[in-house]
Parts: sequence; structure tokens; C-alpha cells
Amino acid sequence: MTTEFLGITESELAAAKALATAREIEQQPRMLVRTHALVAQLHAQIQEFIAPVAGNANARVILTGAGTSAYIGQCLAPLLDRQVAARVDAVPTTDIVSNPHLYLDPATPLLLVSFGRSGNSPESLAAVDVAEKLVADVRHLAVTCNPRGGLANLGVRQALTIQLPEETHDESFAMTSSFSCMMYATLAAFSAGGALDARIGPLANAMSAVISGKRKLLKGLAEQKHDRVVYLGSGPFQGLARESTLKLGELTNGAVVTCFDSPLGFRHGPKTFVTERTVVFVFVSNDPHTRRYDHDLIDELRRDGRAAHVVEVTAQVRPAHAATSIVLEGMEQATDADLLWPYIAVAQVYAFFASRALGLTPDNPNPQGLVNRVVQGVTLYPLEA
Repeated sequence: MTTEFLGITESELAAAKALATAREIEQQPRMLVRTHALVAQLHAQIQEFIAPVAGNANARVILTGAGTSAYIGQCLAPLLDRQVAARVDAVPTTDIVSNPHLYLDPATPLLLVSFGRSGNSPESLAAVDVAEKLVADVRHLAVTCNPRGGLANLGVRQALTIQLPEETHDESFAMTSSFSCMMYATLAAFSAGGALDARIGPLANAMSAVISGKRKLLKGLAEQKHDRVVYLGSGPFQGLARESTLKLGELTNGAVVTCFDSPLGFRHGPKTFVTERTVVFVFVSNDPHTRRYDHDLIDELRRDGRAAHVVEVTAQVRPAHAATSIVLEGMEQATDADLLWPYIAVAQVYAFFASRALGLTPDNPNPQGLVNRVVQGVTLYPLEA
């Protein structure tokens, strides 16, 4: 029996140096279910570890990482800040390392949640070290895909690791299943025990439905080779929009120019980015209040008639707009948190086929080595007194 990923045979993908990326995108629903079971087993231990900070209104939780790992935090921070007593912020490791005194308060108890596919990014390890040196009461929760990485083996005062299935340690250049599973593991870790039990099935099924059922549509759109793409989203979807732009930029080796914003923010200047060769994706909220603003911007862009396509990514189909929408059937009652996973699948699949359409190799779209799977060339300077 011939094995296929994203509708392409394994042998064809291997020849095109696209096998790892395609496999890692397609495995995500299955990996999410495994991640759910893994966190459920560790849940009591995780809650005991994070409670002294998460339950303290005078404490702080920082979600941190670099690149895609930083965007996990940007998606989750507004959600987790509503769930725990502590203040929750997303601050990239790249900001913590370069401006530690701006982001770390020595007297405020801190839970530093570090995301890392490899766990070996120099800034990730440096951020841990800086927090150890500056903050009197600091705990480290490492969420990582590599059991042999630095984040999985921290030698610090108080640390706990959530070690994800090793299949999520993506081999390809662009992070896909590592992003989705680290994000899910963290949401599950901070949620009450069993809170996601009834949600993981529909969530994973919706992601699978995008990967298999919307693939042909996204492939056709990508093969039109538009040179500009915009991703827009409100609340947690703004972080997702940023990750979506990165995925497309990475997989097309910078050949497609990208932009992200919120629907309301887009009118304040960035809207000038739109040309006749632009595709605009809007991640529509399931919150009725927020959705009205999403729809207003979508309808305005369509009236303008300038963009090549305005794609409504939504769980709430508008019959008059169905032909220009990617609809997640069965997710009408889902929280916006649960829509993060099927929505990012839209961006991942589109980016994969855009890379292929340009004749690139998705597993390593930048063979010149100007960027690397694990960042290189970072000089770390000692912390000044």
C-alpha cells in the first residue's frame, strides 16, 4: 500500500525533499491526542509545581521562546491570564536576553515557561540563566520536544519538564507539530483536570478535516503564486496570524511578502499593503462581539475589490460568503482557544503548497544556510551588575 502525506506519495515527497514537512503537518491530530494523554498523566504534578506562582496575584508567569516558540506564548497569554491569579505575559527569549532588567523583576515571584523544539536555542538557555541570576523566587516549566536538549535537562533550583512525544521533534526546517503540541500541552497544563477531555476529540478532528478536506482548495490557491499574503486575527488569533506569516516566509524562503495584524488594527496604515496580487486570510472569532468586527473588515476588503482573494476562515458560515470561506464544520460552539489548532493547519498547508509551487524544497527551503533549524551565530554577553 502506497503511503501518502498531504495527498502526495512518500516517494515523490522524498525526491522533492518535502517528506518531513508533509508528514509532520499531517501527524498533528494524532500527536495532539497523545499529548493530551501525556499531560493528563502528569497533571497533578504540574499543578503542584506551578500553583505557588500561578495562584499568587502578586506573581508573574512569562511564556517565552524564540520565533515560532515565542508565538505559542502570544497565542496563549490572553487566554491563560483569564484562568490564573498571576499576571501572564508573553515575552520572547530574544527580548529577555537583550533587555533582562526591562522584563524581569527581582522581587516578583516568577514562573518562566520556556518552549523549545530542540531545547538548544542559545537564547532559550540564556533566558533561563538570566532569570536564575536576577529573580529571587523563580520556577522553570520547560515544554520541549527533545529529551536530549538543554531545556529538558536544566540544572536549576526549581524546574519541571513536560517532555512531548519525540515524533513532535520536527526534523523539517519549519516547526509545525512541535508548535501545535507545545501549545496544547501548555493549555492543558494550566487548565483544571479533565477540562479538555471533551474538547480534544472535536479539536483534533477539526484539524484533521482541514488537513485532508481543505487541502485541495489551499493547494489551488497556493498555485496561483500570489506575491503578498496577509493574516489577520483578534485576541489569541493575532499571535496565530504572526506564526502564520512566519511559516509562509520560512517555507517560501522569503519569496512571498507577508503581513499580520488584528482586523481593527489593519485599517490604521497596514491596509496599504494590499495589492492586486495579495491574499488576505482572516481568522474569524467564535465570540459574537469580536466576530462583528472581523466581518466588518472582511466585507470592507471585499468591497474595496483590490485584493486578489479575501478568505474567511471560520466556524460560523455566512451562506452568502461560503464560496470565499474555509469553514470548520462542527466547531460552531467551540471556544476560540479550540480554534487555534484547525486555524493554524490552514496556514501550514497553504505554506507547504506555496513552497512547492515555487519549486523549493520545504524540508530545507534555505539551502544557502543563511537561517538554520537551530539558530546559530548568537553571541551571548555576561549580565552586567
